Amino acid sequence: MSEHAELISRIEEQERRLRLPHFDNDDAWRLGCLIADLAQERGAAVTIGIHRAGQRLFHRALPGTSPDNDAWLERKCRVVERYGASSYLVGARFRAKGAGFEESSRLDPDRYAAHGGAFPLHVTGTGVIGAVAVSGLPQAEDHALVVEALERYLTATA
Repeated sequence: MSEHAELISRIEEQERRLRLPHFDNDDAWRLGCLIADLAQERGAAVTIGIHRAGQRLFHRALPGTSPDNDAWLERKCRVVERYGASSYLVGARFRAKGAGFEESSRLDPDRYAAHGGAFPLHVTGTGVIGAVAVSGLPQAEDHALVVEALERYLTATA
């Protein structure tokens, strides 16, 4: 299995596994605070955003971030909204085809970024309702932070 295929398979498995029984504004607050706590424990300068149906439910910019991180959040979340998959997975699928997202998607790179860090909020029985995103670390680490937080959140609410 190629490196791209392994990465794609791993992210697809995460997306199948990390589905929520429900998601409301209070859930967004709890998940966002969990991500912020994890980032602060690690000294990670990240910006965190949670969107549902086009509405921003949570936003937190930790020390060391800049307005650029907000722009990255928005661009990555647009990829989740358009493709119904994590921004990291979308980028990996394009790379596996030997194509760059920016060149091959035909989408404005100022509005869309298929870089790791935005993950779909998938509610069981409903589908993708929004996205949770982190910006500030290398893309694999942004993605991993969101995945770890979702795993912890689902364990705590089970």
